[in-house]
Amino acid sequence: MDELQPPSLEELQALIEMTNTLNMEIFYWWCTALMVLIHAGFLSYEIGASRLKNALAAGVKNILAFALVIPMVYLIGWAIYNAFPDGLVPRMDDLLASMPWNESMGPNIQDNATGIFWGAFALFAATTGSIFSGAIIERARVSAFLILAMLLGGVLWLLAAAWGWHPEGWLTVKWGYHDVGAAGVVHMVAGFFALAVVINLGPRIGRFNPDGSVNPIAGHSMPMSVVGLMLIIVGFFGFLGGCIIYNEGGQWINIYGQPTTLSAFSFNTLMGFAGGVVGAYLISREPFWMMSGGLVGIISVAPGLDLYHPGLAYLIALGVGCLAPMVNQLLLRLRIDDAVGAFAVHGFAGFAGLLISGIFLSGYPNMEGMADISFSGQLIGALVMASLGFIPGYLISYLLKQAGMLRVPAHAEERGLDLTEVPAQAYPEWAAMQGQAPVKRFENTTPEPGIAMENKLA
Repeated sequence: MDELQPPSLEELQALIEMTNTLNMEIFYWWCTALMVLIHAGFLSYEIGASRLKNALAAGVKNILAFALVIPMVYLIGWAIYNAFPDGLVPRMDDLLASMPWNESMGPNIQDNATGIFWGAFALFAATTGSIFSGAIIERARVSAFLILAMLLGGVLWLLAAAWGWHPEGWLTVKWGYHDVGAAGVVHMVAGFFALAVVINLGPRIGRFNPDGSVNPIAGHSMPMSVVGLMLIIVGFFGFLGGCIIYNEGGQWINIYGQPTTLSAFSFNTLMGFAGGVVGAYLISREPFWMMSGGLVGIISVAPGLDLYHPGLAYLIALGVGCLAPMVNQLLLRLRIDDAVGAFAVHGFAGFAGLLISGIFLSGYPNMEGMADISFSGQLIGALVMASLGFIPGYLISYLLKQAGMLRVPAHAEERGLDLTEVPAQAYPEWAAMQGQAPVKRFENTTPEPGIAMENKLA
């Protein structure tokens, strides 16, 4: 009987390399799965923040955005990320290599990386749509929201990532822009985009009195909103895991190629969450802002998750957590109705986080060929991200407004978007409170008179 021959050095090396490759795939696979929880969380908290008559409309538009943004990233977004690190002039070879017909953009036994990285980026893209979604609940047309969400998630976020996340992005190479946790490239872009759209959209009916005073509009389920926000926090661990590069056979590296560890991200994510919760609660004493403060805290320390001392991360999150509810109050004084505080939580917290990181991380060396981290670089990066979100968001929503496509009519808003935009009933109690929702019938029957009348009213 022949003795088994020990594997050769070449075979062992090939085995190690394949194991590393598979471990990389598994890591990003589960990061992407966890990121789906972000969308379950946004779904829950936006439904809870809506009044009963608008609950389903809030949820339906979130799910549709998820389903439409992802193919946008496949068709054009991935190519934008790879082709535009130098600015607005594309690298044509990289553009063509990332288009849907390229062999890397589908099942390919020789390519274990493209699809799994694309999946993470697609979930980042969907997150921008969910961030924007909450600001406009209860009065925006679902169709207008979907157009805007596809622009934001399928184009603008990928352009931001090309400039501030790509290893050769011009913001990093020339200015030392440092944003490992995507405070600018995701949260700022989405937050400032939401602010621009809300300005054109206008406040909900009854939100403000003629003298400028604010009428509270409470969602129908605060517990649902709080649970949803907690789910987003869970999903953040997948989101932030996707911000780290699994370096086969070596140390983890951040998106810019600098060495880091999961331990650094763990310390500062948890300390940021805790500080933000306490800061927002001290100012507002509201459960909704308490949990939103957890998001604020993580976003505020996201640029420097790999470098901050945990104690400093806590203090930064505490301070920005105190300020975020005040920023939302400022918007209300300006008669801007951001229904869930999306700008304060994502736009303001991301902006503050970038500026603060410019103070504490200034002078930290970057990779060879890139400028060191500096306050001016972080400021310029923040201004670019704010502009990239606000300007297109304002222009496109203004065009939709002028075309009469941005907002539902007043009578539809007062009746409820569930009846006019979905249509369906959210809860069994609906009929007693609002009347029967229209029912779509596929068999050849005559609707009951009451249902026919509801269809006419809708």
